[in-house]
Order: sequence, then C-alpha cells, then structure tokens
Amino acid sequence: MLADLLPPGAVAVERRDDNDPAPLFPVEEAAVAGAVAKRRLEFATTRLCARDALALLGVPAVPLPRGPNGGPVWPPGIVGSLTHCAGYRAAAVARVTDVAGLGIDAEPDEPLPAGVLDLVADPAERAALPTGGPHWDRLLFCAKEALYKAWSPLTGRWLGFEEARVAFAADGTFSARVLVDGAGERTRFEGRWKAAPGLLIASVTVNLTG
Repeated sequence: MLADLLPPGAVAVERRDDNDPAPLFPVEEAAVAGAVAKRRLEFATTRLCARDALALLGVPAVPLPRGPNGGPVWPPGIVGSLTHCAGYRAAAVARVTDVAGLGIDAEPDEPLPAGVLDLVADPAERAALPTGGPHWDRLLFCAKEALYKAWSPLTGRWLGFEEARVAFAADGTFSARVLVDGAGERTRFEGRWKAAPGLLIASVTVNLTG
C-alpha cells in the first residue's frame, strides 16, 4: 500500500502488528527505557520495518537513534521516514542519489479529537477540505506530519501546523506550501495520499532538483 505512494528508488516495509519485534540496539533501547510496554513494542516493530527496508537497498542493520527533530538518524547516504498508528507500522527509505527527502505518516481514518482541527488548519484551509470519502480533517493532519518529516531533516528546523498549507486533489495527490521566512527554495512540495479501510497514509517526496 505505501509503496504505491513512493517515488522510483524508494522502498517500503509495512507491518500490521507487533508479533515479531526485533531486538533493539543499546542506543535505541535507551530511547524507550522509560516507556510503557505498548510504546516499546511499537518502537521495536517500526525499527524492524526500517531495518528490513534498508536491507532491500543492501544496507546492513545499524542503530537508528533519535535525531534532534525526533526522527531517526539514518546511515550515511540514506533518507527515510517512519510511522506508526493503531494496527500499522511502516518505514520508507531511499538513497540520497535518488531523492533528497522523504516523509510518511499514517493515521486512523477517524475524526480528529474536538478542537484539534483548529490547531492544524486556518479557517480558509478548513473551508477548502473536501466532503465525502475519508475523514479529511485527519488526512490533513496526516499530510502535514508527512511534510514535516520530509522538510525538517533538510532544514534542521521545526515546522508548526500553522506554518504550512495543504490542498488536496481528488486523484490522490496534494500540494503543500511552507510559510517560513528564510526557507529558501524549498517551500513548495507535492505529496500523495491513500485511504484503506480504517487507515490513512500520506507521503511527501523532496526531489533532487528541489
């Protein structure tokens, strides 16, 4: 499912449960040492997805510690992204010779909690959401999360929900614009989304040409 949203050269691995989590490297174990068991399992399964995806590119298993932006630190020459939500864990990776950046996010296909949409979107953005089909408020959240995961590693900067605008198309694509002073040329992005029973997935790819 996720592979359909990725560019040539990128690979993905998905899992639906935590029945076979891989052992963590010490630096990874330390990152979730104080977490509850459920969180530790999610973390381990998502790291397993990442290692399996890296193996598809011929990259051996290595620790994937958390970076300053909260995402994983990938091996040299690799870009990628991780995501997990109820009943779904996934990783997508690519070589930097194929894409400059990659972000994915998955969310349950259900409404956002009350009041959250007001934090995610401005009035014009909310008014432009389509009707019918998936829960568009949640998909908007999902798309902005994917955008952040693609943009932040490139810039080393935080991106708030209010600092991006997303517009959806019916063909499973969306456009995104970053509203940050000093962002340079990387302000406009294209993404793809897909809805499956109970699940929403979005991806953003940063091409080598910007």
